[in-house]
Amino acid sequence: MSGKKPSKQRVYTLVVEVGRKVGDGLPDGATGASLMCYASGVDEAEAVRETVAILKQADMAPLDVTGYGTEEERRAQGHEIEADEAALMARALEENAVIVAQVTPFFGDD
Repeated sequence: MSGKKPSKQRVYTLVVEVGRKVGDGLPDGATGASLMCYASGVDEAEAVRETVAILKQADMAPLDVTGYGTEEERRAQGHEIEADEAALMARALEENAVIVAQVTPFFGDD
């Protein structure tokens, strides 16, 4: 027995909409983007706070966050979770991290 307490961390699926900011790394002409993130936290509020803080450190401009719950909550709602998505969630939990899994830039009238 390692003596470690079981982790109270859980991984939450978040979609963060970001605006433009100098140095944000988004493509030229984009007006912003939607980021699919997997973030660990003891609750969804902590996962959101951590995600927003990390995105700000990365010179992004978070505008809005929508939470979709934990993997278990999403499965209960009927979401299909592919193996690669489950692997990213497991990595976020293992590393106590925020993982940006997908970036969808917005252009013009998106």
